[in-house]
Amino acid sequence: MFVGVITTIVGNLMVIISVSHFKELHTPTNFLILSLAITDFLLGLVVMPYSMVRSVTSCWYFGDLFCKLHSSFDMMLSTTSIFHLFFISLDRYYAVCHPLHYYRKITFSVIEMCLFISWSFPCFYSFGVVLSNVIMEGLEDKMLSSCIGSCILIFNKYWAVISSSLTFFMPGTIMIGIYIHIFSIARKHAKITHSQPNYMGSNTKSTMSPKVESKAAKTLSLVMGVFILCWLPFFTATVVDPFMNFSVSEDLYNMVLWLGYFNSAVNPIIYALFYRWFQKSFRFIINGTIFKKDSSSLAML
Repeated sequence: MFVGVITTIVGNLMVIISVSHFKELHTPTNFLILSLAITDFLLGLVVMPYSMVRSVTSCWYFGDLFCKLHSSFDMMLSTTSIFHLFFISLDRYYAVCHPLHYYRKITFSVIEMCLFISWSFPCFYSFGVVLSNVIMEGLEDKMLSSCIGSCILIFNKYWAVISSSLTFFMPGTIMIGIYIHIFSIARKHAKITHSQPNYMGSNTKSTMSPKVESKAAKTLSLVMGVFILCWLPFFTATVVDPFMNFSVSEDLYNMVLWLGYFNSAVNPIIYALFYRWFQKSFRFIINGTIFKKDSSSLAML
């Protein structure tokens, strides 16, 4: 858990510094990645450490008010992270499937709207359902605990289905459909490229296309595999637990919860580390180049 917290904070902080500092990286897509990094950074900084204490000791030592705030921020930031991944999938859909219209469709104003939705809906929804206790109606007896205080966020049957559907299953299903379509279009483009005669008199296109297709396949498989691996167990347990009279053990719940948290730790690797500009900016940060005059104007792409 400690390694997960440190990796989440440091990894996402690197992305935040990189995109914020270097002017050449100030693009609509990178601002979406920047916002995702801020979301995951806050999750690692203000949520995961307290969840770690709760998971290790099985107790809550920080008071009822902070329990409410912690649960609200936990749900909000986790949901916000998922929404960012959803909008990144839309961005990549336009980049691969409609490249000629990409720069006209994906503008700063469009990204601003995506960011507004990604932050506002999870914020109002999470704080609303947690502070109102509507998700725990009829479950007051489940909140009893023998240790100092208790900070357990559980859902009744009705809200378990609604909350999991809105915050994971619906955007997740759409994401899967988008990535499948992207993969299909990428393969079609590769086949068309292979079948076309080489008008330039060289084999550049025919030799590069398989590499591009292979890289796209691996990247999409990694994105979907990690996303599903990290979040599906948690939301499945959230839906199933109320219908099984809350028989999911505390250890199993902590395991699937932290598996979801770890998605925020690997996001910098999946969405930033594979970019050459991030590798370059990482070196500039480590060797102190960013502290030099006019370093923000360095070529990154």
